[in-house]
Amino acid sequence: MGIEDKVRQVEALFDRLEIEITAFQSETHLYCNAGCGKCCTTPNIDASPLEFLPWAFHLFLNGKAEETLALLNNTTAGNCLIYRPLSVLEHKGSCSNYRYRGLICRLFGYAANTDKYGKLRLATCKIIKEQQEENFHKAEESINNGKNIPVFTNYYMQLNQIDLKMGIILLPINEALKIAIEEVLHYYAYRPFPGGLGNIA
Repeated sequence: MGIEDKVRQVEALFDRLEIEITAFQSETHLYCNAGCGKCCTTPNIDASPLEFLPWAFHLFLNGKAEETLALLNNTTAGNCLIYRPLSVLEHKGSCSNYRYRGLICRLFGYAANTDKYGKLRLATCKIIKEQQEENFHKAEESINNGKNIPVFTNYYMQLNQIDLKMGIILLPINEALKIAIEEVLHYYAYRPFPGGLGNIA
């Protein structure tokens, strides 16, 4: 399967997830605070290269892949390269490429993990738990009663089915970004530009 097909399949997976998350948000009234980027400042986030393949492909189409790869090779920061902080103290900031954010970024806050007893637990941040306590507890209760919610393992299994090699490995997020770009650059090293077009940068 070519890169373009993989990108389309990953984006289709993201579209299905978006529908589930939108339904979950509208029913639970849980939401992220505007301008909050606290979860993006966590230095030990792991991700798979495959979930960032659409981002890497987008960079390639716009002539930004080599430049971004150089940035990744020269960074020692643990925080995601795509995140743009506005205020370190207040954890204000945003994703610089929100449309192409990874699966982990989409799931956190509005999806569940399975605990050691096999029960689904909403994986969300301390801010939502504390500032939206009533809605959070109602959401947890609904999940215990069988309410539909995206589940981390289910979505990562679906991702793996697109490309096992790139989907199954979990790496520090900047490593995952780097491998995603390298995968696209290697693929097109001896192939024509996608769609027969010239560089559109």
